[in-house]
Amino acid sequence: MERIKAQAVMEAILFTMGESVEISKLADVIEEDVKTTKAILEEMAQRYEQEDRGIVLTQFDTAVQLCTKADMYEYLIKIAKAPRKMTLTDTVLETLSIIAYKQPVTRVEIERVRGVSCDHAINKLLEYELITELGRLDAPGRPLLFGTTEQFLRCFGVKSLEELPEMNPVQLEEFKQQAEEEIQLQLDI
Repeated sequence: MERIKAQAVMEAILFTMGESVEISKLADVIEEDVKTTKAILEEMAQRYEQEDRGIVLTQFDTAVQLCTKADMYEYLIKIAKAPRKMTLTDTVLETLSIIAYKQPVTRVEIERVRGVSCDHAINKLLEYELITELGRLDAPGRPLLFGTTEQFLRCFGVKSLEELPEMNPVQLEEFKQQAEEEIQLQLDI
């Protein structure tokens, strides 16, 4: 493999892994011996330094890792402290509503109300820290129980679950109808 291509391959691997990778494994991938691989890595490290890039190649005894330069940390902190924007689709909001009103609730109970799979919605709600796992139901299979978090209360401007509005029977029927439409769309596909 030509040197430029070998550098690109190793850079892609190191970037994707995000942790140290054994030099011998990199050598296997680029089909070179360890000594040649180390030389190519050294060229990469020098290039990063000469080009004043935001990354460095950190070499350990038998491994190497692509890292952020120390003088870039102040910029990373600015972005890391920036609030994450939540996108709550109708499906995610419906799932959150079911959890808020019926908690603690299992995935199966949520899917029974919605009429469709809710894996993606639950994962998003967990990622946004709007719901949490409350434990397991004492039933066959010991399914997880979900409930809302303090973050949920903050986001929706309520101090407790008692402050949530009463569930409107008309709205409940609309949820059921939307769920049935989703099922029909999935069956049509």
